Amino acid sequence: MKAATTVRHNWPLALPVLAAAPGLVLRFSGVHVPAGLAVLLLGAAVIGAAFFLSWGAELAERDIGQGLALALLALIAVLPEYAVDVVFAWKAGQDPEIYAPLALANMTGANRLLIGIGWSVVVLAALAARRRRDPDGPPEDRSAVRLEPVQTVEVAYLAVASLYALSFALRDTLNLLDTLVLFAIFGIYLVRVRGAEGEGNDEDDDEEGGELIGPAARIATGPPRPRRWAAVGMLVFAAAVILAVAESFADSLVEAGTELGVSQFLLVQWVAPLASETPEFIAVLILAWKLRGAAALGALISSKINQWTLLVGILPLVFAVSAGSLSGLPIDPLQREELFLTAAQSMFAVALVAAGALSRRGAWALLGLFLAQFALAWTLPPDLAAIERIGLGALYLLLAVILLIRRRRAVWATLRDGLSGRALREQRPERP
Repeated sequence: MKAATTVRHNWPLALPVLAAAPGLVLRFSGVHVPAGLAVLLLGAAVIGAAFFLSWGAELAERDIGQGLALALLALIAVLPEYAVDVVFAWKAGQDPEIYAPLALANMTGANRLLIGIGWSVVVLAALAARRRRDPDGPPEDRSAVRLEPVQTVEVAYLAVASLYALSFALRDTLNLLDTLVLFAIFGIYLVRVRGAEGEGNDEDDDEEGGELIGPAARIATGPPRPRRWAAVGMLVFAAAVILAVAESFADSLVEAGTELGVSQFLLVQWVAPLASETPEFIAVLILAWKLRGAAALGALISSKINQWTLLVGILPLVFAVSAGSLSGLPIDPLQREELFLTAAQSMFAVALVAAGALSRRGAWALLGLFLAQFALAWTLPPDLAAIERIGLGALYLLLAVILLIRRRRAVWATLRDGLSGRALREQRPERP
């Protein structure tokens, strides 16, 4: 009976291992399979590893000092994305004409997917759960997910990173100066968010930290030493799987595009990020459904900062090492359009949450615009697709400017408190 109970409680831990096993066998056996099947098997391995990353990170946060935990967990959060991107950036150092666009494609896809699907669906799920739980609650609580005032730090530094990213569309390269600037933004953000957390109530932090998801919740109730070993084991296993299959996964995406007659660029832009983001999306959706919408949205805002700074900043660094040159990662006209669209979407998202909340209408706007762009990217001919990217990017920026002007007082308060790290908890967000 006890053995059956143990199996029932621990079977979720076996699922990511089973998902990763076929991809690992394919990677080390040398067996050749069709590229489409290889994408599925290796992608499943990435998803399985990402689940272990998520669980291990939650457990590690219990035992590591908060300042170090922020840095470590930020790196962990983007590991699946930048493992694939590092492969393309390294190959771009040897063959920039083919691989430089693919490195940027994976990065822009990951960033747009995080906002277009992640932010929007989490808010809609949180509001649906709240309406289901309390159909007669205050209308303002059923129309928007409100961030904790301490999260103005994240919004403020995302605004800074997004403003800087708008300059990418005017460039011919991403260079080491961009690496320094983006890494500096992330480093200052870590310092500020640590200071903002210090102003909060420790009891609140403990309460939030006490609610974990999935196997991490069960392991966290055990003794400290097994919990720490479990966290280390999960993180080491996940990192090993990702490092083992990342290059093969990247190569199979390129080969699948050739075999299936599908755009390599679009496959790299959407399939790889979708595989690596799936576990995080599932985790935050569970949080949102459990009426922790602010925590769920805050986690995705933090991930966006990580991707917009660490993920982007590492590309020219890897390229420079691979190429043995300081010339910078090349940006062709298509990638300038993609970078403009991605930065413009980010500015619109910042404008939506700058008042301290993301409303239902704002979530639908993010989702609708993303789905429209996604569908058009797969269906329009190249000349019309260029017009669509520039036009939609301009629409994002126009909407952002209108919102920022309308909410200028709340925006100023967010930037002031966020950039200074004051982020006082008594600050009340303005209604969107």
